[in-house]
Amino acid sequence: MDLKSLFVVAQFIKARCAHGMMAGKAKKDKNYVFYEVEIQDSKKLKLCYLDKILNGTQPDRLCHFTQVFLAECIGPLFIYLFFFLHLLNVYEQIDDYTSSPCSVVTLACVCHCFHYFRRLLETIFIHRFSDGTLPLQTIMRNCLYYWGFSAWLAYYINHPLYTPPSYGNLQVYSSLVVFMLCEAGNFSIHLALNNLGCNGLRPKRIPYPTRNPFTWLFFFVSCPNYTYEVGTWLSFSIMTQCVPVALFTLLGFVQMTIWARGKHKMYIREFTDYPELRSAIIPLFL
Repeated sequence: MDLKSLFVVAQFIKARCAHGMMAGKAKKDKNYVFYEVEIQDSKKLKLCYLDKILNGTQPDRLCHFTQVFLAECIGPLFIYLFFFLHLLNVYEQIDDYTSSPCSVVTLACVCHCFHYFRRLLETIFIHRFSDGTLPLQTIMRNCLYYWGFSAWLAYYINHPLYTPPSYGNLQVYSSLVVFMLCEAGNFSIHLALNNLGCNGLRPKRIPYPTRNPFTWLFFFVSCPNYTYEVGTWLSFSIMTQCVPVALFTLLGFVQMTIWARGKHKMYIREFTDYPELRSAIIPLFL
């Protein structure tokens, strides 16, 4: 489905939403009409899912809502590869086409690309978007954040003079194990939340652990996907022993803690029987 077709669909959605709102006013009540929309391509492949659409949604922003999240992932993916393959002349001339002999450099590239490729797949096939729009300043800020940090950490990790971690292979491969476990856990949590479903920003049910061991973190925290995300970047920081990665991890942890605490409070507000043992993001602590 091309952008023109998506625009036509969005125009139809906007018209139907407006009709529903007018019907509510005619009855002098405050009922609102929401729509759940799934956009597919010509082969019936789901491009995105919009869970709650209100009147006033701008068609152009509706069409590009999923593309915003794709851009956040595609940008870091290609930016890192540009540095890894030395397609950008950013180093000293004598070192510009020289790669670091450390094997961790290649491993870090694989891990970084794997992480954002997983996020791309989740954005297309798993995530359920609760809003139909996103402020322009938020789009610019998110892309600047992810793209800028990817360039910064890629510059140092792929520098010809990059030095390996202090404890060698033990530090690298132990961090790799943790990295892959956190990636699997993050994917498992997103899949579980998708199967749980939601009504806009309000969950229909309390998320509980399933038979998948990676979801057992629900016993202790409300937002285990953020816990796994922090674990992913913390292990990547240890694997590369790179200051920009550590700073990216710290800022991400602060932001995800804010989001997690907000969702934790929402769960407590919405469900009187919400498990008291759960914390927001760090088990038994935060």
